[in-house]
Amino acid sequence: MKNALLFGFVAVLYIATGMFQSWNTALAIFNMGLISAVMALGVNIQWGYAGLFNVGIMGFVALGGLATVFVAMPPVTEAWAAGGGRIIVALAMGAATVTGGVLAFKRMQPGRRRTLVVVAIFVVGFVVFRGLFDPARDAIESVNPSVTGYLGGMNLPIVFAWPLGGLLAGGVAWLIGKTALGLRSDYLAIATLGIAEIIIAVMKNEDWMARGVKNVVGLPRPVPYEVDLQDSASFVDRAVGLGLDPTIASSLWVKLLYASMFASVLLVLILLTQMALNSPWGRMMRAIRDNETAAEAMGKDVTRRHLQIFIIGSAICGMAGAMMTTLDGQLTPGTYQPLRFTFLIWVMVIVGGSGNNWGSVLGGFLIWWLWIQVEPIGGALMNIITLPLPDGSGLKEHLLDSVQHIRLLTMGIVLLLVLRFSPRGLIPEK
Repeated sequence: MKNALLFGFVAVLYIATGMFQSWNTALAIFNMGLISAVMALGVNIQWGYAGLFNVGIMGFVALGGLATVFVAMPPVTEAWAAGGGRIIVALAMGAATVTGGVLAFKRMQPGRRRTLVVVAIFVVGFVVFRGLFDPARDAIESVNPSVTGYLGGMNLPIVFAWPLGGLLAGGVAWLIGKTALGLRSDYLAIATLGIAEIIIAVMKNEDWMARGVKNVVGLPRPVPYEVDLQDSASFVDRAVGLGLDPTIASSLWVKLLYASMFASVLLVLILLTQMALNSPWGRMMRAIRDNETAAEAMGKDVTRRHLQIFIIGSAICGMAGAMMTTLDGQLTPGTYQPLRFTFLIWVMVIVGGSGNNWGSVLGGFLIWWLWIQVEPIGGALMNIITLPLPDGSGLKEHLLDSVQHIRLLTMGIVLLLVLRFSPRGLIPEK
């Protein structure tokens, strides 16, 4: 009953937004709430199931966004002709260099000879890699840089980017996990944060890949455009028959289509994560989280299971990143701010209830609504509070200018209240 009332309260917040502001606003917040709930699920799998403290969430979200460019945008044939093949050869050379260096280090006997061989492999490989990569990169980025200047994608439906974003994020998580999961929890947090910054820095600076900070705009949509709906006589007739303005109706219909797609993904993920949580595998993961030493004594491979859960959670965050970029219709690497948005997702998990999938979903919807709505609500309240003060008053201007900081203040207050009165979250783990 308590859980149902909590979800009912959040539903009332969204319904009130539609009634007192607009249904377009309510649906826009709801769609991002769905995506936030998916991200919170991914983080909850890592922290709630296995106790892995990952603060590199935005790096995996950004990789999901990058997947939408690789999948949905048409290929730039001039760029491929200018240097596409050479880029692939250069990247293969870089991968071969790293692989060769690692194999030499593992298979050769320790000593000076091994050191010299490994250094030689990396030095020669780096020189060859740069000799191939730099001219190819410059050639690609010089192809109509105001519009393209990158290789483009596969021109496939953008929905295919959602699972591909998960695969891309999961693959990078495997590489990270092989090196970082042996670290203590606080060092793991520092490592994942640094890796997220590296991923975003690469996306910002490698224009040949996805235009960097120039952004990729005009991503294809999985739903109709509002203009096309407004030009459809049948849609206009139905909107008029319902007493709606066709322009408003087209926007509402597009947002409802997005909501249905995102909700389908969220429901499937909840079903799978609940089945996993209640399975022997889920009980094993919680046992490892609670006491790694005892789990190892019972024959469980803790490092392998940590890697497994790290990949799964990161893949879900990557899928959410692809969904978010699909909703935005553009890839803007400059908007991925690890500290700011990682903090927000963690607040969702902590407030909702770490270790409880439904709690993470509740936290996603509640915290995102607060993040969007507290500033306009705070601005209205501040206008009422400062109404008795005369115009031109320094105090009044200061208070009105401080409204922009109310978001972070509200997140801090909510987090403190939950940790004080419900330290295990609104819907605690059973």
